[in-house]
Amino acid sequence: MSQDTGTRYFDRATPPHISTLILMAGLSAMAMNVFLPSLPAMSEYFEADYAIVQMSVAVYLGVNAILQLFIGPISDKLGRRPVNLAGIVIFLLATLGCIWATNVWVFLFFRMIQAAIVVGMVLSRAVARDISGTNQAASLIAYVTMGMAVVPMIAPAIGGLLDGVFGWQANFWMLFGLGIVTFVVCYFDQGETAVSSGHTLRQQFAEYPELLTSPRFWAYALAAAFCSGAFFAYLGGAPFIGTDVFGMSPERLGLFFGAPAIGYFLGNFFSGRNAVRFGVNQMVLWGSLISAFGVALSTALYLAGYGNEWTFFGLMTFVGLGNGLTIPNATAGMLSVRPHLAGTASGLGGSIMIGGGAGLSALAGHLLSPGSGPTPLLGLMLITSLLAIAAIGFVYVRERQLKVA
Repeated sequence: MSQDTGTRYFDRATPPHISTLILMAGLSAMAMNVFLPSLPAMSEYFEADYAIVQMSVAVYLGVNAILQLFIGPISDKLGRRPVNLAGIVIFLLATLGCIWATNVWVFLFFRMIQAAIVVGMVLSRAVARDISGTNQAASLIAYVTMGMAVVPMIAPAIGGLLDGVFGWQANFWMLFGLGIVTFVVCYFDQGETAVSSGHTLRQQFAEYPELLTSPRFWAYALAAAFCSGAFFAYLGGAPFIGTDVFGMSPERLGLFFGAPAIGYFLGNFFSGRNAVRFGVNQMVLWGSLISAFGVALSTALYLAGYGNEWTFFGLMTFVGLGNGLTIPNATAGMLSVRPHLAGTASGLGGSIMIGGGAGLSALAGHLLSPGSGPTPLLGLMLITSLLAIAAIGFVYVRERQLKVA
């Protein structure tokens, strides 16, 4: 992809290069899951129950969702560049705290602070909207998230290898090193792209109602939340399905589990190439329909007695493909409803998506029990996909009303 925004690499007088945006978002994604293979070793090291160490995932996601509510307005007021650099510095200090933690509670404290790196995820989207129009922003966001899609696919494998050779702390030393690289690249390449609103920070937060009372913002945000909710539900329930329903070994489950990531990568690539051509609304609609199709077909095959691990996991590729089409375009849509509040919209929309996804993931785990089969999970995923279709359908209706008015 070419950035026709006057970008010159390592020139702060111009907007950041797309590779810088990918690096910002990718580090945030890697910090989320790179250390998961090390959880048993960490439990032993801290002499703590596995369930307590596993809280490092939940506390990270929880703080992540909350921070996104604040990062947007603060960056709209103070600028993308200083907020991003400050977030990376906090992340670096917190990562050292995780490495040198003397007990599990100290580790969990610094793990929460590590969530500050979500600035990269939020502001990479906001910068994309700052420097381009709605459809162009969707294309740019798609390329950024396409690069991000690779990280969760390979990060756990890298983390497991580092743990086996050097111990669990090696995962966090790698994150620290990548954080240094990201800070240096952003320091020299990230020019300021936000246009100051002239408001105080209090006034900036007071503009949340302008977004919250916008029907189109909610429609785009819910389309992204519901479509991605199907994927989050999958994350919460698929390990149980693979192990208890299909009797898969951990190695085999690991190979099948990444099927949605393949579709997600392809969907983002298609969005990057075609968002300008087809427009964000059509891309979101296609993505929601594709996700619903994959889940509906999987459900039908299982109820007809033809369901197995190949059909269940294979058809999850459609869920990933649908997310790859929906998320970057719905994100561009909600950032474009009020362009002067792009950072606020990015943070609020991301919080809605992550918070809702975490809830659906927990709900999926609650619905499944021995003997239930995959039907409860597939039903939940189908409902969320259909709600995403309804949300983008409302956008079409609302825009038609605005044209008439």
